[in-house]
Amino acid sequence: MTDANPTPARSHERPPVYVIGGGPGGLAAAASLKAHGVRAVVLEKSDRVAASWRAHYDRLHLHTTRRLSSLPGLPIPRRFGRWVSRDNVVRYLEKYAEYHDLEVVTGVEVTRVDRAEDGSGWILRATGGRELSCAAVVVATGYNHTPRLPDWPGSATYTGTLLHASAYRGPAPYAGQDVLVVGVGNTGAEIAVDLIEGGAARVRLAVRTAPHIVRRSTLGWPAQLTGILCRRLPVRLVDRLAVPLGRLSVPDLTEHGLPRPDTGLYSRAREGSIPVQDVGLIDAVRAGKVEPVAAVDAFDGDAVVLSDGTRVTPDTVIAATGYSQGLESLVGHLDVLDPRTGRPRTALPGLYCTGYTNPISGMLREMARDADRIAKAVAKRA
Repeated sequence: MTDANPTPARSHERPPVYVIGGGPGGLAAAASLKAHGVRAVVLEKSDRVAASWRAHYDRLHLHTTRRLSSLPGLPIPRRFGRWVSRDNVVRYLEKYAEYHDLEVVTGVEVTRVDRAEDGSGWILRATGGRELSCAAVVVATGYNHTPRLPDWPGSATYTGTLLHASAYRGPAPYAGQDVLVVGVGNTGAEIAVDLIEGGAARVRLAVRTAPHIVRRSTLGWPAQLTGILCRRLPVRLVDRLAVPLGRLSVPDLTEHGLPRPDTGLYSRAREGSIPVQDVGLIDAVRAGKVEPVAAVDAFDGDAVVLSDGTRVTPDTVIAATGYSQGLESLVGHLDVLDPRTGRPRTALPGLYCTGYTNPISGMLREMARDADRIAKAVAKRA
């Protein structure tokens, strides 16, 4: 790590490529750039790398295998096990930056990226009035950047506790409580299981759209490998194949309030809704320990109003309602963002983005592949 003052390039040197973000995507890009002979400087707004990973809930493990989640140039240690824990992901990323001797400048937040006036490169505007010039920039601020909390009617005056899943660390504070988890993505499903195993008196799971649920591993075959193979097949074919395979591997939970989805698995994944990997949800729902209920429509005093008209009065509501990427102020003026999702949809010469998709083949795997592509493109331009 270095201090918060990036070293400017000397007059006879090329300016470095700046990488915005010290998470796995940014570190992978920096290491690949260095391997291609390009100086890269990582700008991280917090005081350490892997800031977002440090903030995840305690129970979290990668849903992708150790072997298929390593970044370029350094495998994840075997001792971390097949499904790597949050703390070991952080240890790996720290070691990764050290092993590759990456230039990481902490305490610098880039607030805007602009084209240079002569069109030859980019100007990064950062905290402290800094203006950094470069020929190329990699934006890697992270998929889970800004917690997204729906503006439910009445939520501002709700008398219970309402928090986003980003503030959840573990079940201890909720022991003995009635908790409603909103959202049945991987985060919501795992938090619901964590709560019931950690002593919550009652856990309900508000579901708007029934999810596809897959086993994390079947007879030793990880779901991630299936996801990698699926990316080479037509969407409709994968949707059709997923139906009988899902019925064989996952029991029908309809009578427990969680019906099978009526849309294709891969079609949903292509839209950004990846399947829920089972880490205990199936058994918890079948045992009646986690109760699926209708989606949240509104709040009213101490009550939560569900879409079927039911009113429930939990002690705590945990909203696992996702994140936005928070890129509008950074690059929104460059017309590179999808107006519907807010994620990068196109590239400009010298401007690269990584880590803004959530593919069924594994985010870390795809960031590693992105890093190599970006490094080759930058080296070719240079």
